[in-house]
Amino acid sequence: MKTKEFLQVSKIIPVITIYDLKTSVDLAKALINGGIKILEITLRTQEALEAIKLIAKEVPDAVVGAGTVLNAKMLEEVKNAGAKFAISPGLNSVFAKEAKNIDLPLIPGIATAGELMLALEFGFENLKFFPAQATGGINMLKSFSAPFQNVNFCPTGGINLNNMNDYLKLDNVLCVGGSWLTPKELILDKKWDQITQIAKQSLEQISQ
Repeated sequence: MKTKEFLQVSKIIPVITIYDLKTSVDLAKALINGGIKILEITLRTQEALEAIKLIAKEVPDAVVGAGTVLNAKMLEEVKNAGAKFAISPGLNSVFAKEAKNIDLPLIPGIATAGELMLALEFGFENLKFFPAQATGGINMLKSFSAPFQNVNFCPTGGINLNNMNDYLKLDNVLCVGGSWLTPKELILDKKWDQITQIAKQSLEQISQ
């Protein structure tokens, strides 16, 4: 799959923090049962890489990727773990150059026009807009649309059920990312049915 195709799998990409490796497969299945096939496992905990390996092996229906990838070393690690794509919170020229030599689709994060231009210089046209709400939100994305007509975004950071449709209505937004689908307390209590229900309700709320 090409980078853009990953952002078209679902209108919502759940941003997932793994607290307990043993729950990762059940969590992935709960989201898939709710209609969400793509998962972003953030590298914020020690369990994250193992969780990617486990989900890639045990849940073949899931399109599993890695988030919070900060450099080329981490990009190699997630590729070897079985991630199908990677997302970074930001971008610099060193990482951009090295990432081009690693055969794994990368969706870099940007927050400004300057960062966007750097991404374009290295051929990245499908980007994460992060942190979305804190850096101008919908108005910023509208401002980007005219000068950067071929760029697509997945806004993440401060996105929730109340504002996701406002983002999804924008022509340059393919999907949104958010952590509201996987509340920590529901994961720790193994309330998989409730997570499935949140996923279903979230997809149902998307404006047709």
